[in-house]
Amino acid sequence: MDHTEPALAWDGGDLTAWQRRLRRRVRERIGLPSGDREPLRVRSLWKRRHELGTIEKILFRAEPRSDVMAYVCLPEGVEGPIPWFVCVQGHTTGAHCSIAVEREDETREMEVDGDRDFGLGCMRLGIAALCIEQRSFGERRERHQERVSQHGCHDAAMHALMLGRTLIGERVYDVDRGLDYLKTRSDVDWKRVGVMGNSGGGTISLFAAATLPRLRFAMPSCYFCTFRDSIMSIYHCADNYVPGLLQDAEMADVMGLFAPRPVVCVAGREDPIFPIRGVRKAFRRLKEIYRAAGAEDRCHLVVGGEGHRFYADPAWKKMLPMVERG
Repeated sequence: MDHTEPALAWDGGDLTAWQRRLRRRVRERIGLPSGDREPLRVRSLWKRRHELGTIEKILFRAEPRSDVMAYVCLPEGVEGPIPWFVCVQGHTTGAHCSIAVEREDETREMEVDGDRDFGLGCMRLGIAALCIEQRSFGERRERHQERVSQHGCHDAAMHALMLGRTLIGERVYDVDRGLDYLKTRSDVDWKRVGVMGNSGGGTISLFAAATLPRLRFAMPSCYFCTFRDSIMSIYHCADNYVPGLLQDAEMADVMGLFAPRPVVCVAGREDPIFPIRGVRKAFRRLKEIYRAAGAEDRCHLVVGGEGHRFYADPAWKKMLPMVERG
């Protein structure tokens, strides 16, 4: 790491030209699928009333042999085009945590720790949410693995590499297809569409923000750091790695591709796998990029007092006013 100099790191020049070059390279590095898109083939599995509004469980097609399960969460009493957030869980038991129900029996409520009930959290604020199940998590977890893995993503990550892809790129593509689904709806305010998630969801929130221009807000939690201090220093699951990326950029550069759009990076002071010293170092770098974009006031860091979790109250206190302004 001492002798690694990313070739496309922010150098203080023409910001737009730099973003264009690096965004193209990041999309290549993560192996983001391209080409003709499959019809979505949206199917509704169930729809229920909730004290906060309505929740519907759907499936849509991302690509051949890859369907995405998602919960569509609509807050009560909100009319017309409204803000939406695409919500992605990390290494939890699945997207069911976003609506605080049990995975095997969705009629039964459950307690969700660490403010990870993202869908319900959005609904409480009058924001709609599309809570998608990430590949290899929850209902899409690997059923037959050659290597026993605590989180069930190892084989999928390794197989993606052999196919010239990464699991990060495939998961970002699912977010992009989720945005395609939102395009079929009439209640989406496209000036106020964001992405959020914690841990492995924070990973995809960051890379989706960096590569998908339809996203207008980003709230990655417990991922934003330096690569040096996190995944290059501490054991992480295989789904965190992108071949060759450090030849091009550090994490702040990747997040800087989102400038000048609003971002709130969330971290835990005691997070053992994304250390706060690395978070603060990366954030100073990110601030430089946002300052060059004339948008320093749209770039925020929220540090919670505990470990590896989301911190809903302080995070939304920074994000909500920016969403309301549009």
